[in-house]
Amino acid sequence: MDDEGPIVVGVDIGALESRLTLSSSYDHELIRNRHGGHAAPTAITFRSGRARLLCEDASDPSRGDGNTVGAVDRLLAGSVDEGDGGDVLRDFARYQFDPEKGEVSVPSTDASYGATALAAMVVSSARRNVLSTIARLTNVKEVDDGTARRLHFVFAVPDNYPKKTREALEDAAHAASIGGSTIVNVTEAMAAVYKKKFERIDGGGKVLVVEMGHARTTVAVLSSPGSPIGGEEEEKKDDDGGDSDKSTIRVVASSSSSTLGAALVDVALYDHFLSSHPALQGEDVKRNSRKGQRLLEGCRKLKHLLSMLTEGSVTVENIGMNDTDLTMFASRDLVRKLCQESVIDRLTATINDVVDNSGGRDGICTIELAGGGTRIPMIQSTVNAAIGRDDGAAFSRSLDDTYLAFGASIAGASGKSDMIIDDDREKRRAKLLVDELALLAKDDELTRKDDIRNRIEARVLELRSARHSDHGSLLPQGDDFGAYLDETDNWLFSEECDDATIDAMEAKWKSVEEWTLDKCAAYLDAKKAEAEEKERQMEAEAALAAAEREASAGSDDDGDDDHDTRRLPTKRRMEIVQKNKKEANELFSDGNYRHAAARYAKALTHCSKFFDLGPAEEEEVREVKLSLHLNASLAYIKLDKPDNALRSAESALELDADNVKALYRRASVYYQKRKFDDATMDLDRAHKLAPDDKAVAKLRRLVDGQVAKQKKKEKAMAKKMFG
Repeated sequence: MDDEGPIVVGVDIGALESRLTLSSSYDHELIRNRHGGHAAPTAITFRSGRARLLCEDASDPSRGDGNTVGAVDRLLAGSVDEGDGGDVLRDFARYQFDPEKGEVSVPSTDASYGATALAAMVVSSARRNVLSTIARLTNVKEVDDGTARRLHFVFAVPDNYPKKTREALEDAAHAASIGGSTIVNVTEAMAAVYKKKFERIDGGGKVLVVEMGHARTTVAVLSSPGSPIGGEEEEKKDDDGGDSDKSTIRVVASSSSSTLGAALVDVALYDHFLSSHPALQGEDVKRNSRKGQRLLEGCRKLKHLLSMLTEGSVTVENIGMNDTDLTMFASRDLVRKLCQESVIDRLTATINDVVDNSGGRDGICTIELAGGGTRIPMIQSTVNAAIGRDDGAAFSRSLDDTYLAFGASIAGASGKSDMIIDDDREKRRAKLLVDELALLAKDDELTRKDDIRNRIEARVLELRSARHSDHGSLLPQGDDFGAYLDETDNWLFSEECDDATIDAMEAKWKSVEEWTLDKCAAYLDAKKAEAEEKERQMEAEAALAAAEREASAGSDDDGDDDHDTRRLPTKRRMEIVQKNKKEANELFSDGNYRHAAARYAKALTHCSKFFDLGPAEEEEVREVKLSLHLNASLAYIKLDKPDNALRSAESALELDADNVKALYRRASVYYQKRKFDDATMDLDRAHKLAPDDKAVAKLRRLVDGQVAKQKKKEKAMAKKMFG
């Protein structure tokens, strides 16, 4: 490994996801995101008074609101060929994009961000993951600054990307503190991977490569010396003393489209059902509305289903007339009919042009398919038909989902760049860098504030619930104790807390910690002793279980996997549920929210395994499930997983539609998502059920405050527009 040269990273930024791989210095290791996956969504979520959620942490763009920006790469100027039908996918985005300015307006931050700045945020997240991967590979806790400065990103982009788009990516890399960057064409990455895998094409033939992603398509013909196109001249040149390279694989012909992709199938189905389904007639379903997003997501699921079955149906809940469920049925024949012009004809024409420019079909020995779109049977049939093969003829799939990043790391292995930077561009790059560094610093500050806030809130929640625990009698019994918890809770929801500095937050936590350690010493000592005893018991149980496993093929414990199919007595199964719930509560109290959420989920899994229950037992299970869903929702809120929190809250409401905590949890998520109307409805209902609930009242004040700010802003904008 070169300890001085650039650390090359191949980058493939797609419309839905980004993939990265290190170069040969690190054995082309795939970059893992923070959650362990090898792909990260190309999305950003902005939050009022909270840190940005980048890529794998962002909300799902298909369910996001105006504060989540997806398909960031397609916002860069020139990334979409407007003369080829424009970007129909942008019509479904709920964020506000001004193509003239190249900016996105974000409601939660009341700010606008340029497309290059947004791309820099995605690249900045990628940089973080790269450094984490390098640290893991080199067995260090954190990569030093010198190593970080050696990063050199190589972006694989469609061949038709113009100069301004390529420069925008280079500038985004600079703003993300990447030491250097290079741009290579997708076809260069293709050829580099094919050469790495096969060295040359057998028999000097040609390979037709069709790569279709969610929103883009590239078709290319690759060849080796001796192929029917230009082969004789190349061989002759070699005989005359040229530098012969028998293993070279060249791009003979290619064509790229930034508006032809698998997403067009989703759009075709969307338009079909919107215009023909009886349940949608008369419904005002706009493409950039929440209903429009959900309908499109249903069409995407139907497309995937039809990749496996010849016909099928998908149900989308609460989208039809009077919020009825909508069932959509389709067949492969219908999809082919709907996509004839928008997909089939365009792909056929592209393949024909590339094949003709490569010298014709003669010599094509392999057809290589890549990208998720080529898994669609209709696309495979179209490729076969375009080159005169029988439908069903086999394809090669040597190029996996990471091949473009892999190819970029090979094609740009030198880590050299030939970019030219004039004074104006240098000024823009400098400002982008300063802005992104400021946002990163702000994110760090807000994250630290959230951590302190969570510590304070966890302590308050623990002491409130401790009244009913085994050691609750050891807590202070006077009114002052409850008043102090109320005062601390009120502070957490106050503007003073929102505006507090890190030092002020730390001071508040220190005062809370000192007060509770002083007033609750007996309780905390008893809890500590109980935890130590439990740890000893767990170690003893683990040793016993290990001995039993060694002596026997299995044991009748409660199991840690999800394959427990035993028909246990109700009492025994409930013991397992309660054990998981108790462990989850303890993990939550200690701030281990991720593990707590997993334990709540495990307890719910066991809840599904009761059988032959009587009415009283069914009610007991229902109450336990309700409590688990409520606790899981709060854990997900702490983890900044609003979609998960929303699902848990709604599951709780399915069990008890008038549960105040569930309504409050869901309203909290709606508030975080800036869905103030939905939050208000839940809070109104909760207030009617529990007029004296202080938490409901506080959240309602926060919602009303945001609504007032929003109306004030709208009024100011209207005044500015109309005078």
